[in-house]
Amino acid sequence: MASLFPSATIYYGCVNCGAPKSSKLQNASVILCRDTVMNTFVKMDGEKVLFYGQSIPNFRNHFSRNTNLEVNATSRMSIPFKQRFSTKTEAEELDKASTYLFRAEVDGLVKVIVKKKSVNCAVRIEVSSLQLSNSDDTLILYWGIFRGDSSNFMPIEFNTSAPDERAIETPFSKTSFGRFVVEMEFEAENIPCYLSFLLRSSIGNDSRDLEIRSHRKTKFCVPLGFDSGYPSPLGLSFLHDGSMNFAIFSRNAESVVLCFYDDTKSDIPALELDLDPYVNRSGDVWHASFNNAHSFVSYGYRLKGTHLEGRKDMLESSHIILDPYAKIIMSSASGDHRTGPQYLGQLSKEPGFDWTDDMHPNLPLEKLMVYRLNVKRFTDHKSSQLLHNIAGTFSGLTKKLGHFKDLGVNAVLLEPIFPFDEKRGPYFPCHFFSPMNIFGPTGDTISAINSMKEMVKKLHANGIEVLLEVVFTHTTDNGALQGIDDSSYYLNGLEDREPLTSLNCNFPIVQQIILDSLRQWVTEYHIDGFCFINASSLLQGSRGEHLSRPPLVEAIAFDPLLSKTKIIADCWEPRGMVERETTPFPHWKRWAEMNMRFCYDVRNFLRGEELLSSLATRLCGSGDIFSKGRGPAFSFNFVTRNSGLHLVDLVSFSDDELASELSWNCGEEGPTTNTLVLETRLKQIRNFLLILYVSLGVPVLNMGDECGQTAGGSIAYSDRKSFDWNALKTDFGCQVTQFISFLSSLRHRRSDLLQKRKFLKEENIEWHGSDQSPPKWEEPTCKFLAMSLKVDEEKVKNQTSSSSSSSKGDLFVAFNAADHSELVFLPTLAEGIVWQRLVDTALPFPGFFSTDGEPVIMQKAGLFTYEMKSFSCTLFEAISK
Repeated sequence: MASLFPSATIYYGCVNCGAPKSSKLQNASVILCRDTVMNTFVKMDGEKVLFYGQSIPNFRNHFSRNTNLEVNATSRMSIPFKQRFSTKTEAEELDKASTYLFRAEVDGLVKVIVKKKSVNCAVRIEVSSLQLSNSDDTLILYWGIFRGDSSNFMPIEFNTSAPDERAIETPFSKTSFGRFVVEMEFEAENIPCYLSFLLRSSIGNDSRDLEIRSHRKTKFCVPLGFDSGYPSPLGLSFLHDGSMNFAIFSRNAESVVLCFYDDTKSDIPALELDLDPYVNRSGDVWHASFNNAHSFVSYGYRLKGTHLEGRKDMLESSHIILDPYAKIIMSSASGDHRTGPQYLGQLSKEPGFDWTDDMHPNLPLEKLMVYRLNVKRFTDHKSSQLLHNIAGTFSGLTKKLGHFKDLGVNAVLLEPIFPFDEKRGPYFPCHFFSPMNIFGPTGDTISAINSMKEMVKKLHANGIEVLLEVVFTHTTDNGALQGIDDSSYYLNGLEDREPLTSLNCNFPIVQQIILDSLRQWVTEYHIDGFCFINASSLLQGSRGEHLSRPPLVEAIAFDPLLSKTKIIADCWEPRGMVERETTPFPHWKRWAEMNMRFCYDVRNFLRGEELLSSLATRLCGSGDIFSKGRGPAFSFNFVTRNSGLHLVDLVSFSDDELASELSWNCGEEGPTTNTLVLETRLKQIRNFLLILYVSLGVPVLNMGDECGQTAGGSIAYSDRKSFDWNALKTDFGCQVTQFISFLSSLRHRRSDLLQKRKFLKEENIEWHGSDQSPPKWEEPTCKFLAMSLKVDEEKVKNQTSSSSSSSKGDLFVAFNAADHSELVFLPTLAEGIVWQRLVDTALPFPGFFSTDGEPVIMQKAGLFTYEMKSFSCTLFEAISK
């Protein structure tokens, strides 16, 4: 939306003008000089000053009694300035003007022109078309200036027997055209502020009926030293003239106060500017621009008139709210949102960063192999051997780049990194536009921003994409968007939603915040994609109804920038720590999904409680979910996640409290020395990993599963521990890490069968039972399944060398979840082709997998058979002799 340049902007209407409750009107000496009234603020030393050509003794006592202390207590500082000498003409110095046009209650027009003159502020007030009793009437300006929030507004009454000593009386000059004019100039040290005034026609002794206010019967009010600003973009922006523009959405706020801080150690604003609803508001957006904000360090807002849902009292007037669009935030001195602001916006531009030579890897979905991690827990353990200021940060993550290469992953999925409630964890954010400051080496947001960008650039240089988990369905219960406009930002009155924490995602302003946040992470941080936690809630309207075409989901799918990134829906609900069943997710052929059905069905099969058909569906890319317009590459497969049981715990605990985890302890609960149980657990861990990597879709590995991370059977997120790097050196850590590396290499080498964007053709897959009969798909007692993945015949014919032929032969995979051995008949091969075993999860380390493979001996009648042990899986590849 195009915006008018401030000097060309005229505001029509009248202003809701108020006056200070306590004495905030500054004392002034008024000196008549031709047609201009020069107002300069004087020292309170009791000296004589010239007032209307008369010598008034004891100026301090005449104009103000005990007012200066009150002013300083409310507005503790003046804007400092330096006197500059310039050869510019007066016209050149008047480089900026804002015009305000008001309608008086007696049908006259009041025009106020505010101009920036060097560092001072010039004001011209013109009154025209005013219906006075006769042409000889004079017009007096009763005025004062004030700073402060609207709680200090109260009408200034001039109809008492003794005039209010806080107001200043200035006569108008009458021009030959019948207009009344007065000009004033305010020094830089006294602005920004508001000029509040009313008019009085001095005729007769009874002045009650001659006071002239706005047509709303309020005082006239205009800002000095700052401008109305622009409603777009929201948040803090920097204008071409060097001023800062502030804009915040609030439909129901009765008043908005912009608060500035000049000290990082103070919880009390140094300056407060109440935004006038008729000057500083466009629609539902409050806005102002301020040229002298550079002398402050941070800012926030105080809003009034916004009722908290379920509470009858108003929002506390002392509560300072963080700008939802702040790009750089800083912790307040108290850091306690109950007594002061938890975060404030920093008054500075985002730091520059050299993105030279950075390129997004732009990996196709089917090529991804993802590693999910928590930034802090990944390197904050002392075993990481990193410096204290690096451990647990983005910089620390970069130091462990070699681990990602060892595993063969090409994408990292970071748990939420937005500022969050540290008591509840990263899935309860309070802001959406900056990384949490704890992830920076020096513990501040600037450090976090720079180190994150360096991390992304380094990972990109090594071919690794960076994906973010994001939470836009709810916030922490304090210190987020609460108090700005609760009825717009939050869902209220729904039984399954917490009041003032569940975001109204499909409401226009919330949708806009989410889209702007996502674009910020792509443009400023070069993020490659997003995983949306609790995605099922994105499909709900403000009353909890299901939306067939949810505006936010559709907008992300078709956004010209976001649609080019990886967008993944995850229906896990952090507040309930459960996977939420939902109707089919509307995808527009762009949305991928975290496949919780894959997790459930694989877990059930390996504990012997799933039909073969369910496993086959997951192995082939979950066509029941992704067949309509998408494909297996849109399925992000996982067997464990950052909630629930670790992989080791999944095969070690299965008491009644863990029924929802679909786990099996393999014979004994918890830690054991039973050799048979330990062997079964080890086989099951290998089985999970093999199924994860040979299934069509994107495998997602969870941090710590490669080295036996455990939470002692707890599913609580708070019980998750930091990554122990020493565990990688154990026998378990070595063999599992090497196995994952082997599986990653296999997926890359056999991408023709294991990394497909489209589903396999019927002729490229064949299913087998243990005795060469068709599988018993719907037989609950049958726990064996095998499949042949066949290469396209045309591709085989085009192979020109035996080496390429051996690397592109058929694959045969068998899965035995029974407690007894099975004799497997491998498919018959063409002349000169033999089977070699790549994996048998029942064999001891290091022989349970082999890069070179072990040949399978042909039995009589040209048959290849292989005995599979209980609870094991095998993988074979056809090669040329």
